[in-house]
Amino acid sequence: MSNFKLLLKNKKAYFNYEILETLECGISLVGTEVKSLRTGKFSYGDAYVRMRNNELFLIGLHISPYDFGNINNHEALRERKLLANKLEIKKLRRKVEERGFSLIPIKIYSKNNLIKIEIGLGRGKKLHDKRNTIRDRDQKREAQRQTKQDY
Repeated sequence: MSNFKLLLKNKKAYFNYEILETLECGISLVGTEVKSLRTGKFSYGDAYVRMRNNELFLIGLHISPYDFGNINNHEALRERKLLANKLEIKKLRRKVEERGFSLIPIKIYSKNNLIKIEIGLGRGKKLHDKRNTIRDRDQKREAQRQTKQDY
């Protein structure tokens, strides 16, 4: 049995992108970053994943400096290396280069006391797709209200 605790989910990722495939990765962090993540002091902002030299890097994730840190506290917006299998990285590289997909962080969670990130292979939605998403969400919400009123 694994201990799983969701730290934060990127809600904008599903609104702005059509997520086709996901991958679980580890993150290379320093000690004060782990402490800040566990207290929930981070935000996605415009975070994305970039490939460089057959390695994955997380760019734009803001992790606030740890309140009780010292002069060795981390930078808030530094690039963080993602830890993934080489074959998985090659497969993602082919899809990103050939079809124009993007790699987006979807959620950050703690699993067996290790910080993990789930990244998604996604295609950007057009404006009309976003409108359809809003309409579908509103219809579901209205249907739930109707069923609550019926009981």
